[in-house]
Amino acid sequence: MTYRSPLLDHPGAVPADEPDAAVAWHYGDPMREQRALATSAGWVDRSHRGVLTVSGDDRLTWLHSLTSQHLAQLPDGAASEALVLDPHGHVEHHVQLADVGGTVTLDVEPGTVTALAAYLDSMRFWSKVEVTDESDRVAVLSIVGPETAAAIGAVGAVPPSAGRAVAFDGGLVRRMSWPGVDAADLLIERSRVAGVVGRLTDAGVEAAGSWAFEALRVADRRPRLGFETDHRTIPHELGWIGPAVHLDKGCYRGQETVARVQNLGRPPRRMVLVHLDGSGNRLPKHGAAVEVGAREVGFVGTAVWHHELGPVALAVIKRNVADDAVIDIGGIPAAIDA
Repeated sequence: MTYRSPLLDHPGAVPADEPDAAVAWHYGDPMREQRALATSAGWVDRSHRGVLTVSGDDRLTWLHSLTSQHLAQLPDGAASEALVLDPHGHVEHHVQLADVGGTVTLDVEPGTVTALAAYLDSMRFWSKVEVTDESDRVAVLSIVGPETAAAIGAVGAVPPSAGRAVAFDGGLVRRMSWPGVDAADLLIERSRVAGVVGRLTDAGVEAAGSWAFEALRVADRRPRLGFETDHRTIPHELGWIGPAVHLDKGCYRGQETVARVQNLGRPPRRMVLVHLDGSGNRLPKHGAAVEVGAREVGFVGTAVWHHELGPVALAVIKRNVADDAVIDIGGIPAAIDA
């Protein structure tokens, strides 16, 4: 059965497009929702994300060997992100994770959890680990904005410091420094989502849809798997070195490509923020070609209307395209924000 978030019954909810069709695009006023995330706090329904847990004595060293992140000595309560690469160094999965109380909880893009779980399960061999798909039981609800700490307190949790996670009332609060000024993900039982949203709403935390969340992500130049990636994406192209890729760790699948590009310093493409001509009141579709003259130089990932910047997009273009190049995206003039 196709998942549909119960929060789509929240007043004003308008469904998003795929792959976010299971949650709200906005709740009636997307620009107000963006301003709430930027200036106060809002809750964002991300319950369509997949959730996995990895338990067992070898969980950290095992994940360390399979991903791009240094996880072998990850402290209890520490939050991080990581990539799973293919043998050629192309990005297959992007995960957010935290190790709390002897269990690593990972969440991933909608529609990718089954493939990731299958890959992890195939790599267990003699390792003392157990991989469990918790997507039917656990939902992700994000709180975004400078008043995130107060919002976390309103649901009875202790706000962790940035980059940390803590258990609360059968769930998990994972504090991250993005998007916006501050943010946290609540990973809670699905049966509790409506109650938690009610407490947040009573505390003055506004509802915000995926439009608002994506607009902040684009403005902050943060890539998203399946939007700014394609079958040949490597981490250097999208700024994932550092946040999701540790350059000082042992061997993992795809590491040779990461090391080679790092040493040469010449990734074939780069991700840029572009400002779009808004006079036509339209946005390019995902995957639309970016052109300089008659030459195709890249593609558009995510295009959004931002409450301050206007129409903007993340595009992946050839490395040698000049910052002052005149570009065209499906008949829409655009300029690179250097």
